Amino acid sequence: MKILFRNALIFDGNAKDLIADHLVGTANGKIVHISRDPWDQIPDRVIDVRGRVLMPGLIDAHYHAYAGENHFRTLEELPLTLLAHRARKYLEASLRRGFTSVRDAGGADYGLWRAIEDGEFKAPRLFFGGKALSQTGGHGDARPAHVGADPCRCGSMPGVLVQVVDGVESVRLAAREVLRQGAHHIKIMASGGLSSPTDPTWMSQYTEEEIRAIVVEATRWRCYVMAHAYSADTITRAVACGVRSLEHGNFIDPAAARQVAAAGAFVVPTLITYEDLEGNTSELEGPAREMGGLAAFPRRGLEAIEHCTKAGVKLGLGSDLFGDMHGYQAHEFRIRGEVSSPFEVLRSATAVNAELLQREDSLGCVKPNAIADLIVVDGNPLEDLALLWGETSRISLVIKQGEIVHEAAS
Repeated sequence: MKILFRNALIFDGNAKDLIADHLVGTANGKIVHISRDPWDQIPDRVIDVRGRVLMPGLIDAHYHAYAGENHFRTLEELPLTLLAHRARKYLEASLRRGFTSVRDAGGADYGLWRAIEDGEFKAPRLFFGGKALSQTGGHGDARPAHVGADPCRCGSMPGVLVQVVDGVESVRLAAREVLRQGAHHIKIMASGGLSSPTDPTWMSQYTEEEIRAIVVEATRWRCYVMAHAYSADTITRAVACGVRSLEHGNFIDPAAARQVAAAGAFVVPTLITYEDLEGNTSELEGPAREMGGLAAFPRRGLEAIEHCTKAGVKLGLGSDLFGDMHGYQAHEFRIRGEVSSPFEVLRSATAVNAELLQREDSLGCVKPNAIADLIVVDGNPLEDLALLWGETSRISLVIKQGEIVHEAAS
């Protein structure tokens, strides 16, 4: 389908200034024309977007498609067939919110990716990493403290979102298996977390030898490792081992932020999830008492963004939501707007996330030959981020790969 957008006011994902009064043409799933000059093709549809902003589709870089239950331990006991049906519901809703791509941070697999690619249902483009890797007793080991180990685990214990695996050779094999199954990245747990029962949040997880073994395997496949990491020391350790994407990072300090920037690595804050946890305190395990308690996490998360901005760290944007809280996905824009300009937030959700996905020439931008993932916003989100997260959606049109997948009633 060929679509021509007339009178477009364009946010291209990178520039602070909007490009005014342009024609944008899409064909064969790509952007093929951006100019004030006429397009030499005959479009199937002409859309006048005067007074609205045309911009790249949004990207959520920390998504959990299979997180179909609020409580992590309960989730690990549910059948994957049930979670797949719930994943479809979450993904369809995300697409309507303007997220044309998501990067899954644990659990999503080849089957879900294939269903989307084959057009079984309309969903964001999915970048998956299979099950995240966690050490015994790490973030992702959902067993309560009183449950003992299986007498023979053979180096690995599978779960829904996470697999527990220990030792250099075992993690190397696990990484190879994740990559064999088509993963776009590998997720590891490099620190403790709020929703795991036995590990302190500050705890450093996996040995450097184990982390480096996983990084080597990812690098050989020309992809990368993302790491759940909260504290400054776990972040600097992960970066020193070659990890490219640091998730959450609430307790990063200026020195750690400078090290991340020097390495060219990324930090992906996920601030809306702490509002989720405040509303679901039964999800919290012992680690919630660490690092000043849950109340410290949103405040320190905002401070972390300020440290990263000053150091020149590339900041992505993610949500990290479980269960029925997926509906608050776009509220990440609201919280990020407390410490960052609308331009910085929008660039995180488009151009920066696209670079993180290793797709900077095809996603998160409006330029010739890029994939035609676009949204139309009724108003200027560079002046008012609430256009993306307010009670009434102001995203009137969502286009994924040149196809209109959502159109609000006029």
